[in-house]
Amino acid sequence: MGRVALPRPTTENASLYAAQQKVYPKAVRGPVRRLKWAMLAACLALYYLLPWLRWDRGPGLPDQAVLVDIADARIFLFSIELWPQEIYFLTGALVLAAIGLFAVTSLFGRVWCGFACPQTVWTDLFLLVERWIEGDRNARIKRDAAPVSRDKVLRKALKHAAWIVIAAATGGAFVVYFQDARAAFVAIPTGTASLETYVFFALFTGTTYLLAGWAREQVCTYMCPWPRFQAAMLDEQSLVVTYRGWRGEPRGKARAAGIGDCVDCRACLHACPTGIDIRDGQQMECIGCGLCIDACDEVMRKLQRPPGLVAFETLANLAASDAATMGMPPGPVRQLCGMKARAPVRFARPRSIMYGAVLGLVAAVMLGAFLMRETATLSVLRDRAPLYVRLSDGGIRNGYTLKLANRRLAEPALALELVAPAGFHLTVQEAPLDEARRPRLRLAPDGVTEWRALVSLPAGQAVAASTPIRFRLRDAGGRVQLEETSIFLAPERGSP
Repeated sequence: MGRVALPRPTTENASLYAAQQKVYPKAVRGPVRRLKWAMLAACLALYYLLPWLRWDRGPGLPDQAVLVDIADARIFLFSIELWPQEIYFLTGALVLAAIGLFAVTSLFGRVWCGFACPQTVWTDLFLLVERWIEGDRNARIKRDAAPVSRDKVLRKALKHAAWIVIAAATGGAFVVYFQDARAAFVAIPTGTASLETYVFFALFTGTTYLLAGWAREQVCTYMCPWPRFQAAMLDEQSLVVTYRGWRGEPRGKARAAGIGDCVDCRACLHACPTGIDIRDGQQMECIGCGLCIDACDEVMRKLQRPPGLVAFETLANLAASDAATMGMPPGPVRQLCGMKARAPVRFARPRSIMYGAVLGLVAAVMLGAFLMRETATLSVLRDRAPLYVRLSDGGIRNGYTLKLANRRLAEPALALELVAPAGFHLTVQEAPLDEARRPRLRLAPDGVTEWRALVSLPAGQAVAASTPIRFRLRDAGGRVQLEETSIFLAPERGSP
């Protein structure tokens, strides 16, 4: 069996608590397993190597291709640089990922869980190390049941040491997404990294070791919310890992008369990383990895029977084959009729079209927003304490803070003008004037520049208590580059 059998509770020892039944997955070979190895290698290479890629952004900017720079509030992704004001791009990317996951699930079942989920990838890696050190399924079961010995202790210690090394590499790879990888590679082992670095390094090292080494299928079965609602995204045309009972039943020994193709060898159960029997039908614990397919096909080849007793199949085809072979005795005729009753998978159906349309719409909106994103922004913050200042000559003055964010490496100088009723006067502290006596504001490259602006109104000029005004920035060619609206506050008429 896939799990170690526990004694049934009696009336005297009955308990609501059930201890974990350890799963010992058996190694299998086949096309599904090769695809999983390829996905494992690709995912691990992407995770571990991506922070080490370099990308030249010019002087004064980090040259790490992918970096979440918390200190300077930037996200660098190759040639893309996102500022805090553009966090909606990250939100859009998460929405795209969610819709894409829904779409893939509706078409191919839980392929994310079985092939690309981090829990699956790292558990596969830890299992590979475990097999190298302790052997395959039967050897591990025998060793765990044996009394303590020198060989058992050494192998267990070596396995856990290897797991800790992998977990530490995982934690270290995570923290270098948030700081320069080369500097962190030297700072972490020498004790010169920040406290925050060590906290997150320890956190991700510990969780990787516990979840991939100890919890394993418990994460998929009890901790992950995805199995609870993924069935809502499936329909009768979704490709899922399933057992073709119309072909395999009734089960029995290979040479017995009147039995189906299933010889009850339990190879599918022994290969399952979550310890379930796929022959029991669709189950929440099934992650759709397809290893049971390779295990069963290997047995079928040895028995010189057609592969595919366990396969990626639609529930519609499964029902059609069941109906077509009902009452037929096992044999080649039943096999032929069951396969002929199947229909091609309909990938284009209302559910998948809806997911595709929503995915395309969100992607188009994101692309449009990205192509039209501003390279510079102006924000105007009016002083709130005091709301206005009465000057010695009787005039009224309001103060403003102008924040100019420049996302380019260029350092342009823009002329500031005030669009307001006649009589208003604009001055900017420490700003030079151009030929037209307008303040000339220089934008820092890839940074934020603050300027202090004062707008005054001479004494005796009637004005409303709240007057809209506009700050406008023009380039050397006179073209308006940025503008922002604010208000000018003055005392109510008749107020002192």
